[in-house]
Formats: sequence, C-alpha cells, structure tokens
Amino acid sequence: MTAAFTIRLDDEMLAKLDSLAADTDRSRSWIAAKAIESYVELNAWQIEQIKAGLAEADRGEFVSEADLDAIEAEIQAKIDQQ
Repeated sequence: MTAAFTIRLDDEMLAKLDSLAADTDRSRSWIAAKAIESYVELNAWQIEQIKAGLAEADRGEFVSEADLDAIEAEIQAKIDQQ
C-alpha cells in the first residue's frame, strides 16, 4: 500500500529532480520515493548502531587498551603506506 503526500522544493532542486527523471526515464515521484527510502534506511541503521553502542557502554563493555592500540597501529600503518 502506498500513500501520497506533498513536499516543497525550491526551483533549483525541482529542476535537478526533473533533469534526473528525464535522464533516467523515471518519474519525479519514483526518484523522490527512492531518495526518501535510502535516507530513512541509512539514518535508521545509524541510529540503531548508536543505540547499540550506548547500550554496550551502559553495560561497561569497552574495547581494551591493547585492542585499541592494535587498531591505532593498523590505521597508522595504512597512513604510512600512502
């Protein structure tokens, strides 16, 4: 089931949306729905990860200093390779 609603876009964004719709042979509505879907899914995932991290912290589950040092060394090695 789908529902319709109205959004407001400035002229520049509307022109970009229309151009993308024409270039991809899709409707404005289809592109807007996909954009909203992607945004909502990404942000919902991020919020879930933040909540999970906060719950771990509340339980006192932190990375050990040795593990943190290993991660830092790995990152530094990648930087040094560049």
